[in-house]
Amino acid sequence: MRRVTGKSGDSLIEMSPSGSDDMNGYNNHESSGTGSLQQGPPEIDKQQHSKDSVFFRDGRRRVDFVLSYVDDKDGERKQERRKVYEANLENVGLELETEDKSESEDGKTSFVKIHAPWEVLATYADVLKIKVPFKVNDIPDNKDTPMNWLSTPFRLPDHIMHPEPDYFTAPFNKSKSDFFLIDNQETFFPPSTRNRIVYYILSRCSYLKDECPDKDKKGIKRLLNNGTYTAAFPLHDSRYWTRSRDPNCESERYNLYKHWARFFCFFKEQPLDLVRKYYGEKIGIYFAWLGFYTEMLFFAAVVGTICFIYGFLTYDDNQWSKEICSEAIGGNIVMCPLCDKKCGYWKLITTCNSSWQSHLFDNVATVFFAIFMGIWVTLFLEFWKRRQARLEYEWDLVDFEEEQQQLQLRPEYETKCSKRKLNRITQEVEWILDRTTSDLMGKCLLCWLTVVLWISLIIACIIGVIAYRLAVYAAFASIMKDSPTAHLQVVGPLITPQLATSVTASCINFVIIMILNLMYEKVAIWITDMEIPKTHLEYENKLTVKMFLFQFVNYYSSCFYVAFFKGKFVGYPGNYIYMFGEWSKLRNEECDPGGCLIELTTQLVIVMTGKQVWGNIQEALVPWLRNWWGSRKARSHPESLYSRWEQDYDLQVFGQLGLFQEYLEMVIQFGFITLFVASFPLAPLLALFNNIIEVRVDSWKLTTQFRRPVAAKAHSIGAWQEILNGMAILSVVTNAFIVAFTSDMIPRLVYMYAYQPDGEMNMKGYINNSLSVFNISEFPEANSPEDGENPFWFNSSITTCRYRDYRYPPGHQKQYTHTMQFWHILAAKLAFIIIMEHVVFLVKFFVAWMIPDVPSDVRARIKRERYLVQEYLHDYEVERLKNQLSQNANDCTCAPMIYPSLPKHEVLSECL
Repeated sequence: MRRVTGKSGDSLIEMSPSGSDDMNGYNNHESSGTGSLQQGPPEIDKQQHSKDSVFFRDGRRRVDFVLSYVDDKDGERKQERRKVYEANLENVGLELETEDKSESEDGKTSFVKIHAPWEVLATYADVLKIKVPFKVNDIPDNKDTPMNWLSTPFRLPDHIMHPEPDYFTAPFNKSKSDFFLIDNQETFFPPSTRNRIVYYILSRCSYLKDECPDKDKKGIKRLLNNGTYTAAFPLHDSRYWTRSRDPNCESERYNLYKHWARFFCFFKEQPLDLVRKYYGEKIGIYFAWLGFYTEMLFFAAVVGTICFIYGFLTYDDNQWSKEICSEAIGGNIVMCPLCDKKCGYWKLITTCNSSWQSHLFDNVATVFFAIFMGIWVTLFLEFWKRRQARLEYEWDLVDFEEEQQQLQLRPEYETKCSKRKLNRITQEVEWILDRTTSDLMGKCLLCWLTVVLWISLIIACIIGVIAYRLAVYAAFASIMKDSPTAHLQVVGPLITPQLATSVTASCINFVIIMILNLMYEKVAIWITDMEIPKTHLEYENKLTVKMFLFQFVNYYSSCFYVAFFKGKFVGYPGNYIYMFGEWSKLRNEECDPGGCLIELTTQLVIVMTGKQVWGNIQEALVPWLRNWWGSRKARSHPESLYSRWEQDYDLQVFGQLGLFQEYLEMVIQFGFITLFVASFPLAPLLALFNNIIEVRVDSWKLTTQFRRPVAAKAHSIGAWQEILNGMAILSVVTNAFIVAFTSDMIPRLVYMYAYQPDGEMNMKGYINNSLSVFNISEFPEANSPEDGENPFWFNSSITTCRYRDYRYPPGHQKQYTHTMQFWHILAAKLAFIIIMEHVVFLVKFFVAWMIPDVPSDVRARIKRERYLVQEYLHDYEVERLKNQLSQNANDCTCAPMIYPSLPKHEVLSECL
C-alpha cells in the first residue's frame, strides 16, 4: 500500500481500508470494497476540508494519531529513519497519509496522519484485554435520595453526565467478536481507546530494518528525543469554543469546555464520565479525586471558620491579653533584651497587638479543631476508597492491577532486556533485565545518595534562613526603634522587629523553595530513569516517593522549625544558647510573650498562599502566553487552511508528568491543612477557595491550552494513597505537639486549675506568673545593650527584667533553675499528647473499621457481572457448537444426530 501525500498534482494510488459497510464518512464519498484500488486523488473541497476535519482526505478514515517532522541539516539520516519506521507501521496494519510541508501554515512542518483499521484495533484490544460491552445492565438503579430536588442547580444534563448507556463488560476476544455488542466497527472503540492502542504500537515499533536486530532502536519516544519527529499526538475532535461542522465529529471537546472548563461552572458537578471517555481513566480518576477532596474540604472549612469566629467572639474574655495591654501591668513589666548588644530593654505592653491576634487561633476551640481534623482525615480517606471502588466498577477497572503489571511494560524497560525467564504466575517466558547484584546495589546506592544529598541541601538552606532570622533581628530592632513607621496611627504598632523578621524570612524561604523545586525535578527524573522501572505504574510510584520526600522537607521544614524548635532552646539571661556556639554570636530566637503560634500562622499563610497563587498563575498564564505567541503567524490564515492537526501542533504538550505535578501540588496542600491546622483553623477555607479555582483552571488548560493527551488507564491514585494515609497519621502527632508545646493552652490550664492564687477558675495574674525575674547587674558584658540602645524611660532605678520561663528568682537558693511548676506543665503537656493521640487514633480506627472500602451495591454488581460473563460465554459456546454440528450434519449422509442436553457451567461460589 502506498501512502497518500498532501501535495496536489501527485499521482495517488491507494488501497481502501478493510472494514464493515458502516463507515463514518461524508455522503459525497463512495465506499470502495476491500482490496480495490482507487486511481488518482479524490476531489477535495478545501472549504469542506476545514479545520474541523479529523479524517483522512477521503473523509471516511478517522485520524487516530499525528506525527510531525521538519527537515533539517541532518535530514538524510532522519529521513531514512522515518521511512523505515513508517514502513514498519504499515506492516503491522496501520494506514498512513502524509500532509506535505507545502500544505502547512508555516511551510516547514510535514504531518503524518495515522488511522488504525478494525483489524488492528481488534487485535490489540484482544492483546490489551480492553473491556467492551456485551449486555445492557439489567440491575435497577436505586439512586433516589431524599430531597433530591435540592441538588438540581448543581446538575448537568444527562447526555453530558452519562454520555454512554450502562453495560456489563468483558475483556475483548477477537475470535468471539460476535459475542459483543458491535453495531458499527468504526465507532465501537471510542477515540480515547483508539489513540491508546495506536500509541502502544508506536512505542514498540522499530525504526531499523529487520536485518538490524538492535532492540534499543525502537519506539516513538526515542524518535522524538533524537529529533526525527517533532511531535506525536492524538487530535482534539473540534475547536473548544464551537461545535465541529462535520456531523461525524462528536464535538466532545466543545461539550467539556461549555459544561466543565469555564469558571462560571464552578458550582456545577463535573461530567466525569465524559472526561473519562475523552481523556481516559487516568485523567478521569484525578479529577474525580480532586472534586471529592474539594467537597470534603467544605465541611472542614465550615468547622474551621466556626472555631475562628469563636476566637473572635471571645475577644473580651481574653484575660491575659488584657493584662499585657494594661498600663498598670504590661506597662510596668520591663522585659530583658531579645538579642545581644543591639537590643534594649522593652515593656511587655508593646506586644499587646500580637497577643490579641494570637487569641484568634490560640483558644479552647483549637483543641477541638485539632481532634476534629484527625477524624475528618479518616472520613475523607475512607469515603474516597468507596468512591474509588465505585469508579473502578463503572469504568471497567476492576482487576486492572494484573493487566497493568503484565501488559503495560515500559518500552524503555523492554529495550534493555537481554535474558528470558519463566513467569511463575502467567507460566509464560518473558524478557527480564540482566542485573548483577553489584550493579543493582551500586545503582540503588547512587540513587539514594543523590536523594540524601539534595535533602541535605534543603536542610542547609533552611539553616541559612534561620541564621538570617537571627542575624537580622538585631538589625531590625535597632533600626525600627526610631523608624517613622512606629508613629503611624493604624499599622504602626503592628510593624514590630519580630513581624518584620518573620515576614522577610518566610518570603526568602518561599523563593528558595521555588528555585529548589525546579532543580530537583530534573534530578528526580534522571534518578528514576536510571533505575529502569518495569511498568509505567512502577515508574510513577518510584518518582512519586522521591519527589514527595524532597517536597516534604522543602515545604514543611520552616514550619517544623517555628512549631517545634523556635523558643524551645534559648537558655536564660546570662546563660543564653547560641546556634553555632558563642563565637557565632547568633543567639537562638525567643518566642513572643504571646506565644510562637502566631509566627507559625504567619509562616503557614505565606508559604501556603504563595504556593497556591504562584501555582495557578504558572498553570494558567504561562501556557496561554506560549500558545498566543506560538500561533501568532497562523492568525492571518483562513479557517479552511489552518487544519485541525496544525492547530493542535501549536498547543502545549501535556507531558508524562503533567498529572504528577497536579497530584503533588494537592498533596502538599493537604499536608498544610492537616499537619499544622491547629495553628490556623482557616487553612481549610483557603484550600477550599483555591481548589474551586483549581478544578476549573486544570480543566480549562487541559481543554484549551494543551494537546490531547494519550489516553491511559489507572485504577486508583497510585502511591499518593499511601502518602495521604501516612500524612493522616503524622498529622495527629504534629497537631498534638502544636497544641502542647507551641500553643499556650496547657500552661494556662495548669495555672487556672493548680496555681491561681485566689483559687478561682480564671486567668487573673497569669502573665506575672508565667514570667521569671533576672537581676540586671548579673548580665555579662556580651549580652548587655550598647549605649544608646535602651529606651528613654530606662534608668538606674530598674534593677530587674523579666523573661518567658518558669525559673526561681535571684536570691533563691535554687536561683535560675526550673521551678516545680515547669515540671508540672511538662507532665501535663506529655499527658495531653498521649491522651489526644490515643483518643483520635481509636476513633480513626473505629471509623475505618465501620466503613467498608467497597459499597455493597458495587460488590453485588461485580458478582453479577462475573456470573453473566460465565453464563453468556457458556451459551455462546453451546450455540456455536450446535451451528458447527449442524453444518457437519448437512455435509454427511448419516442419520440425523440428536443433540445432547449440555448443562451450563457451574458458577464458582465466590462469584455469587
